[in-house]
Amino acid sequence: MPVGEPPPEPTPAIPPSLDGVKRLVLTDEVVRTLFGEYAAHRATDRGGEETGWVLLGRREPDAAVVLATLPAGATRDAGEAHVLFNGEAQALGSQIVRQEDRRLTTLGVVHTHPGRLRHPSRGDFEGDRLWVRNLRGGEGVFGIGTVFPNPPPEGTEFGRHPKPHVLTFGGLRFDWYALAADDKRYRPVPVEVVIGPDLALGLRDVWAAVEEHAARLLRLVSQFKHVWFEVGRGATNAALRMTIGLGEPGRLVRVLIDGKTVRYAYEAGGAVTQPDLPAGAAPDQGVYLLLAELAARD
Repeated sequence: MPVGEPPPEPTPAIPPSLDGVKRLVLTDEVVRTLFGEYAAHRATDRGGEETGWVLLGRREPDAAVVLATLPAGATRDAGEAHVLFNGEAQALGSQIVRQEDRRLTTLGVVHTHPGRLRHPSRGDFEGDRLWVRNLRGGEGVFGIGTVFPNPPPEGTEFGRHPKPHVLTFGGLRFDWYALAADDKRYRPVPVEVVIGPDLALGLRDVWAAVEEHAARLLRLVSQFKHVWFEVGRGATNAALRMTIGLGEPGRLVRVLIDGKTVRYAYEAGGAVTQPDLPAGAAPDQGVYLLLAELAARD
């Protein structure tokens, strides 16, 4: 290569051609999350309502590999026959999880049925067959959680796999299906469990902050090119940290959401200053006020 010439642009990877979903692969931590949070949900005062999760992972030629779960959230709209997820919190959660691996994509959803209906309803089908058109490969995977009418006998609990598309544990059951845009009905899909993480598990500690501030944080994500989120330690509990790069090396705005408290800092050349902003400023408002203060100095 002649001296002074930029390196050639890397050849973009050719995405694999996708067949229909013939296998669903769940990591063991994803499985633990689903069963554990389903059991915890049933023990709350909202336990008679439906609940659910969005599934993120990788779409392979003939398989959907689930690597992360995003909860429906405390602000979900739910009852005994429906659940509407907090869409903005899901979008922000997906943004945070995908920071480390841009290959992750939405694969499908799981929701529970308080009764004994172990497959998606007719109402589910009408919405899902349109929704899957937006997914990679035009196909999604769907799980239905139900409860056994009679609890299992006491003793050591362990998961079972009574049918290729069914997983059970502790009196709870998940049935798994696939649906493509042009399918006339859901197809039971065989499920495998492999060792691996739930990449969104760490977000549970700050999910209240994600739900409360999702719309404002997404606005900042759309307006700044370099935004990074982390889960760190706050004064007493986990806190959500956001870092915004301002386009020049070493110039950063940092936002720490620690429970109900939001703190801001500006970093330039290794020096950190904390601006004097009005108490109670929302995350996006605080960032704009901080930037206005910096602009006034120039």
